[in-house]
Amino acid sequence: MVDSVRQVVINSPLDMHLHFREGAMAQTVIPLSSYSFAGGVIMPNLVPAVNNFERLTGYLAEIKSIVGEDLFEPYMTLFFKQYSYQELEQFKPHILGIKLYPAGVTTNSENGVAAINKTEATMKYMEELGIPLLVHGETHGFVLDRERLFLPIFEYLADKFPRLKIIMEHITTAEAVALLDKHDNLYSTFTLHHLIITLDDLAGGLLRPHLFCKPIAKRPEDRAALLNAAVQAHPKLMFGSDSAPHPIDKKEACGCAAGIFTAPIALQALVDLFEQHNALDNLQAFVSDNAQKIYGVTPPQKSITLESTPYKVPEMYGEVVPMFAGRKLPWSITKVNNLI
Repeated sequence: MVDSVRQVVINSPLDMHLHFREGAMAQTVIPLSSYSFAGGVIMPNLVPAVNNFERLTGYLAEIKSIVGEDLFEPYMTLFFKQYSYQELEQFKPHILGIKLYPAGVTTNSENGVAAINKTEATMKYMEELGIPLLVHGETHGFVLDRERLFLPIFEYLADKFPRLKIIMEHITTAEAVALLDKHDNLYSTFTLHHLIITLDDLAGGLLRPHLFCKPIAKRPEDRAALLNAAVQAHPKLMFGSDSAPHPIDKKEACGCAAGIFTAPIALQALVDLFEQHNALDNLQAFVSDNAQKIYGVTPPQKSITLESTPYKVPEMYGEVVPMFAGRKLPWSITKVNNLI
């Protein structure tokens, strides 16, 4: 007897942490998000960084030209530097937040923050203007401890700026998950890959460069803590893929670039994951509703229908190898309906 085909409908899914790149790479990857998502938070760590008005508006124009007729809202961010109050007033209508990278911790972060105590004037202005702070929370310590070592900085900022909304981006540890319930103004994004893989998947056998990312995947107990919070749709967390494409010659190389490309398979894999944990009723909150409440956004009205029919993930998208390349996922996107 053949099982009947099942359906899941997600309303206005949001990816709250996306790397769109520029130029030819953007032409490849942007349509893969704008097709199946209603909006996404766009990261600013380009070269040069998105940290002035001309760069911001130019990058937004490029994104919109590639999105075309897809119903998709790019929520823009600025690269953190010392901004004046007047500059932030000008930027506020055009951005969702400002992204802080510690100097040198990840791709194109060399000009990031070297000392937290030199950021506080800008953070005070952000607090006063209601502009969220998004943070890549890692130090330069031992690779498995980098997030844990950064957690006291999150606590310091949460206490010093209690009205500043702080997003702990792509957290990976049980300790970071626990921190969500300790401070009213701390929130977080979770990636797909950190809900699925551990360090063993990356380096337990032959090295798998397409699973190398920053923050690096952690221990099974960390993954378990993330997964438990995600499938319960903890109200202070939201989906952010951290989908980070690199051409194959930068991944399968000495000095492998950090980043996992998940944008085109994120919804299919999330439906499978939540179904495995009997939590499909919580998927809507995880991939949209929580983000809308946390950021106060109203995304375009768009519904995505997935069915329980196998989907074979392509080996490549342009020059980029996706997560699960060549594998079959049990769910497929079968319909995209723009409601307005």
